Amino acid sequence: MRLNLLSDLNAERSARRAAVLVTDIASGEQRLVREAEIGSDPLAQELRERLRQGKSGLVEQDGHQFFLTVQAPPVRLIVIGAVHISQALAPIAKGLDLDVTIIDPRTAFATPERFPDVPVRAEWPDIVLPQLGIDRYTAVVALTHDPKIDDPALSAALKSECFYIGALGSRKTHERRIQRLMEAGFTEADIARIHAPIGLDIGAISPAEIAVSILAEIVATLRKDRRRSA
Repeated sequence: MRLNLLSDLNAERSARRAAVLVTDIASGEQRLVREAEIGSDPLAQELRERLRQGKSGLVEQDGHQFFLTVQAPPVRLIVIGAVHISQALAPIAKGLDLDVTIIDPRTAFATPERFPDVPVRAEWPDIVLPQLGIDRYTAVVALTHDPKIDDPALSAALKSECFYIGALGSRKTHERRIQRLMEAGFTEADIARIHAPIGLDIGAISPAEIAVSILAEIVATLRKDRRRSA
């Protein structure tokens, strides 16, 4: 690989932007296709499919073979609320190779002892989230039931390109949430991005079951283009 291509690939990785390195098998020629440039590339359809799958592989077009080396940012899960559900959710999410961060300004809850091996930020979401950045490879879940904590996080998520937003609470709780967010200037279309009540409807009761339902919904959203149609 040419040094400039390696440098460009590393730059995209550092910026959490997806890219695909295209190698012509016959000639050895290579080019880097950034995610924003895929639409104008001759292999656009194949590049999009490989990027959706998150897998590198060989493709063929017009009698030529190309190896597509896919580089996609690790999927990040930002959890608002160091609650019991979060304690069950964090280890399962790590098993799914999600990059988990817990945010909760309540220092009695947001402790390393309660969340071993997971970054915990005992700060307000509106302070932490701009530092972390929320991109299209990020899922945000709000679990505190406290509007003072959840609402700023949801507002930040709605202003971003994150692929999933979820919020804990009953339908009545969500109706009140909708009212607050609309008063804050968000539209019905904006608020429709929020999965609430959060998680797939599997009849979950315990914190662990609710965690499973949340992660199942996140994975379903992430992999929606690959789900069975029948």
